[in-house]
Amino acid sequence: MTEPILLSPPDVGPLEESYLIAALRSGWVAPAGPDLQAFERDIAERIGTGGAVAVSSGTAALHLALLGVGVQPGDVVLVPTLTFVATANAVRYIGARAVFVDCDPQTGNVDVGLVADLIGRLRARGERIGAVVPVDMFGSCADYDALVPLCADAGIPLVEDAAEALGATHRGRPAGSFGAVAALSFNGNKIMTTSGGGMLVSDDPALLARARHLSTQAREPTPHYEHRETGYNYRLSNLLAALGRAQLVRLDGMIARRRQLRDRYAKLFAPVPGVRLLGAEDAESNCWLTVVTVEQRRSGWRAADLAAHLRERNIETRPVWKPMHLQPVHDGAESALTGAAERLFADGLTLPSGSALTEPQIGRVLAAIDEFLTVRTGGSTA
Repeated sequence: MTEPILLSPPDVGPLEESYLIAALRSGWVAPAGPDLQAFERDIAERIGTGGAVAVSSGTAALHLALLGVGVQPGDVVLVPTLTFVATANAVRYIGARAVFVDCDPQTGNVDVGLVADLIGRLRARGERIGAVVPVDMFGSCADYDALVPLCADAGIPLVEDAAEALGATHRGRPAGSFGAVAALSFNGNKIMTTSGGGMLVSDDPALLARARHLSTQAREPTPHYEHRETGYNYRLSNLLAALGRAQLVRLDGMIARRRQLRDRYAKLFAPVPGVRLLGAEDAESNCWLTVVTVEQRRSGWRAADLAAHLRERNIETRPVWKPMHLQPVHDGAESALTGAAERLFADGLTLPSGSALTEPQIGRVLAAIDEFLTVRTGGSTA
């Protein structure tokens, strides 16, 4: 069996090893430690925010972010329907209610016009909107030129889910720097990883202090263990923070490799009718995952056909996120829909995109796609 080629495997090497060994030898293996503090400073500096709180996952960061902006049980939170389930799960942790919003078909990011319409309709019937949570899909920032003033004018906190977008920018401004607070993810498949982990970033000192307090079981500053409210075991460990510091040193190089691979995909698919790369025009994306969309009427084949062809060759692909309004756990949820997210789910396919992919692996992927296209189009695209 040919070795598998994964979608976005972790990209770690000697630098990460050296940082981890140094952290181990320092004796700081508990959650607290100098690498944890330095990692928070490094991320805040990279994004340009006043501070950061390192936590155990991007989902934990989202949960604390929503609490930090004052979302309460019974509130409505506007969430893109095209996202990973964690965005909606964090809303439910609080006892709030997610109302799902469809996406822009060209980018996959939230449809700002629908957000504006929803705010008006929900408020007209007396709903309290606790937050708007745009997601920076596949490494491309949402339309913050429109979202930031829309939320400011409405007096609604903007919580940026930048889990997929560290290193991306929007008009030169880093992902994670928009709105009241943002959440990052360092999961194993992300642009950079701490194995598991996340970060909350904000300019608001009180929000950051609140998140830090809640992330450590809401322990009061007394000699004994004193707790006046329910907290969470959400802190990132010092060892994983050391890994993250090494990854951050290499971040720009890892983004460059992903962009180079996306450019090769773009060249390969350019002559194929009905096929495009989602958000390919975004020069500021971190290119976390490359998504190809296939219009069967023009191409003569489906995204699922290419997926099956690559699967037979032990090459991993994955459909675009199944929309939240179609998920059984959110059956019956209120949604503002155009059909765009459902079409992307049916027609989209994420291709191997990792910066750790070797040249032989990339060659294998490109050759397998070219083989498929040769059969389907009657001639090589190479």
